[in-house]
Amino acid sequence: MASDLGRWAATATHHSPLEDAQGIVTGALMVTIGLSILAHLGFVTGGTAGLALIVSYATGWNVGVVFFVVNLPFYGLAIRRLGWAFTIKTFLAVACLSVLTALQPHYFTLGAVYPLVGAVLGGMLIGFGLLALFRHRASLGGVGILAIYLQDRMGWKAGLTQLAIDLTILALSFAVADPVAIAYSIIGAVVLNLSLSVNHRPDRYIAA
Repeated sequence: MASDLGRWAATATHHSPLEDAQGIVTGALMVTIGLSILAHLGFVTGGTAGLALIVSYATGWNVGVVFFVVNLPFYGLAIRRLGWAFTIKTFLAVACLSVLTALQPHYFTLGAVYPLVGAVLGGMLIGFGLLALFRHRASLGGVGILAIYLQDRMGWKAGLTQLAIDLTILALSFAVADPVAIAYSIIGAVVLNLSLSVNHRPDRYIAA
């Protein structure tokens, strides 16, 4: 897998560096807007993005900065398991998201948003943003990398490991969010995962 993730040249089935850059920026922008909707409503999500939101709610720190710092320990695992090309693209995606999230309040603000609509739109935008990153052999790091690593080392199924971590993060959110907000957050998480599971089909999409 590492050799596949190390291919950078433009071919009939592989993206060029310029195409990767476009995909990474587009994906990071979609996730930024999705997170801004969830944060505006006081909702959370799974993964390191959810953990960053919880820390941001508790401390007032910028969610983009927290997200960047939380992801730092996972890059070593990414290099060992997925190779340098994937790790570099992931680092750039996380850095891009952090910058866009820091700039977002100055250029994009929200008014009244109906909670159910916000949960669905936020989850959908994050899901399709992640989909764009996946199709360019990148990610937003975090628990996805850890889940793959534990699957290699311990034999634990990556999907179940990630689900357990996401449930733990949502449980932690009770410290900073009310139960109604958490219920909407779960709806958003379901929409996010459905967006990925329905549309992320490597057998149908062969470019990398």
